[in-house]
Amino acid sequence: MSGNGRALVLGGGGVAGIAWLTGLITGLADAGTDVTGADLLVGTSAGSAVAAQVGSGRPLTELYAAQADPARQYREMVPPGVSVADVVEAWTRIAAGAGDAAEVRRGLGARALEAQTVPEAVRREVIAGRLPVHAWPSRPMLITAVEALTGELRVLDRDSGVDLVDAVAASCAVPMIWPPVTIGGVRYVDGGVRSGTNASLAAGYERVLLLVPLEDPTLDEEVAAVTAKGGRVEVVRPDEASVAAAGADPLDPATRTPAAEAGRAQGRSIAARIASFWG
Repeated sequence: MSGNGRALVLGGGGVAGIAWLTGLITGLADAGTDVTGADLLVGTSAGSAVAAQVGSGRPLTELYAAQADPARQYREMVPPGVSVADVVEAWTRIAAGAGDAAEVRRGLGARALEAQTVPEAVRREVIAGRLPVHAWPSRPMLITAVEALTGELRVLDRDSGVDLVDAVAASCAVPMIWPPVTIGGVRYVDGGVRSGTNASLAAGYERVLLLVPLEDPTLDEEVAAVTAKGGRVEVVRPDEASVAAAGADPLDPATRTPAAEAGRAQGRSIAARIASFWG
């Protein structure tokens, strides 16, 4: 990896996170700080969808409208039966009895494999609708997923032989809510099961802009992996208005318009700071 490149790392946060990330990036560009030309894109869960959207080369105005304008929003699904709070509760119980993080990931994967969800094909159609282009971009882009059985991280890119839609679907497969995604006979769950950002994949890059829709307990460790190799990291979290816009359920499609609008306003407000970092 380049020692003088710039990486844009996009974290997980549900459909509200997709909208906020898109709004934030658009707001930065509005104010003259366009970060979409990053040398590396890293996407986890919601961030994988935004990475693919940014990597598509489509104008930010088009990507933003697909989040903020109800008339142009792509189809999303309301999670059937299990809530984010249910997932957090299960995660907490598993973590309390686990010996290490890998055991937690395997426990969540097991719960995901047992859960009754919509069929994979139905969920894949939704993911396909999120992506304006279904081909991998020519520049480096890394999408994260976790093997349900082993708990091991898998990093997918254009050389992995995996379809982009399948890669994003796997990264967005929230355990117990959405079905694990089958790739080459292996079942995968959300990349956020390992880390909400997986920012350590950007280690070796000089400047790493880390956009974090939801708080992530692994954040300090991931940032340390980048700084240990000489990288500088700038972290952006939702401001108060953006947190309010996302509401209590980041998977609720109704959060898209307010989250996108709040993200855009936040992006404009912090553009000068990000410009001095991004260069």
